[in-house]
Amino acid sequence: MLEVKNLKTKYVTRLREDVFAVDGVSLKIEEGKSLGVAGESGCGKSTLALSLMGYYFAPLHYISGDIIVDGNNISGMKPDDVRRKVLGTEIAYIPQAAMNALNPTQKIIRFIEDVIHVHDPKMSKKDIYDLAKERFAILGLPEEVLQKHAVELSGGMKQRTVIAISTILSPKVLIADEPSSALDVTSQKMVIKMMRDLMDKGFIRSMIFITHELPLLYNVTDDIMVMYAGQIVERGTAKEMVFDPLHPYTKGLMGSIIVPEEGVRENKLIAIPGTPPNLKHPPKGCRFADRCKYATPTCMSMEVPNLEVPSKENDGYNREYRCLMSVRKIREVYENE
Repeated sequence: MLEVKNLKTKYVTRLREDVFAVDGVSLKIEEGKSLGVAGESGCGKSTLALSLMGYYFAPLHYISGDIIVDGNNISGMKPDDVRRKVLGTEIAYIPQAAMNALNPTQKIIRFIEDVIHVHDPKMSKKDIYDLAKERFAILGLPEEVLQKHAVELSGGMKQRTVIAISTILSPKVLIADEPSSALDVTSQKMVIKMMRDLMDKGFIRSMIFITHELPLLYNVTDDIMVMYAGQIVERGTAKEMVFDPLHPYTKGLMGSIIVPEEGVRENKLIAIPGTPPNLKHPPKGCRFADRCKYATPTCMSMEVPNLEVPSKENDGYNREYRCLMSVRKIREVYENE
């Protein structure tokens, strides 16, 4: 469904300095599957979301790599072609603070008309209204929302409305960047249920869910991928990533979060010391080495490849991690702590 090969993108600052925010990311997500992306603030999660759409505008710039959606390579396409042929139909994107994306002076139905007319200028207003009414009803949103302005909706309702609008054209891939942030627990639950319904009812065929909360991803996604300093440091099934992390950063990330799951919630909170590297001048070796208590001089001088190991969860599936230590050595170290 979506395959990304060695994607590299950068920001160019006012001083003409390059910031390598996404550096050699590869991933694959099959139809019917959901992938979670986790990591601390500034690790490149949101930049990856923007980059995956193939739609670039300053200060974000494409460097190299392939983005393949359903067999079609969208990397390198002209921005206008991406906007008309990809966004909304192939890939839909829900940005952070999406509830603020709605025009406060426009009714929701007018916003939907604008979205659909980009792809189908001839579609009548009646057909658009009927489509929106049916889709909103299926997703548990009342019809009267279509005739309201954004200021008349609560935060949770606005977020659910934005999600419904983003998926009105039934995109193949939905990329959701922190869709439940800034919401109360009840609203978060409704948003997550709505996104599950989109998958179950076939309105979207696969999903990438971005957040800094690993426990949330455990209950929402099939697989989890952890980013650090613009690179993927580990990927596995949701259960493996929460209960059997391999990379020291993933281990530290899990140790710094309150997890209600049995078997993990008894662990004490542990802070990760130090700060991420400056991506204007990324280090030669492992990017986590300065903060890793297991690092050796080799870690700081040698480029670290992505290693594959058999998954315990599914025969034929390989999980990946970026560390010079072997799995056997990692588990020995963790067990002796």
